[in-house]
Amino acid sequence: MVTYLYWTVIFLVAAGILYGLGVKMAKWKVAIPLTLIILAAGWSTYYFKYQQIFVKRYGGVMTIVVPEGQHHLGTTWKDDNMWIENYDPESNTCIFSEYSKGNMLQGRVTIKNCNPLIPQTMNNGVSTKINTAIKQ
Repeated sequence: MVTYLYWTVIFLVAAGILYGLGVKMAKWKVAIPLTLIILAAGWSTYYFKYQQIFVKRYGGVMTIVVPEGQHHLGTTWKDDNMWIENYDPESNTCIFSEYSKGNMLQGRVTIKNCNPLIPQTMNNGVSTKINTAIKQ
């Protein structure tokens, strides 16, 4: 919700400048570049500063895509940066990836031979690993 409010304010300010300077005062050479500067500043401020803060503190909106062939295990926050844990079954590794503000400075921790407890197949709602352990 806060994300939508932020963008509404940015677009209203840009439209107000475009209308006030461009339509009312007929200064299009000033209105158009100034509007573009406002929109670019709003976008960069959101992307590099506010996006994760809005999501973490105020219930903003953010979408992250899990890489092809990996399974998502968990997400946690460290300060205002998000850490995402995925599992790659091909290489049997767990990957912690940091999603920092603006996605510029990224940390990455790789755990080899991770073997997370993900049920491989289900048999009547019970993992085959659990069934094997019970039979022994």
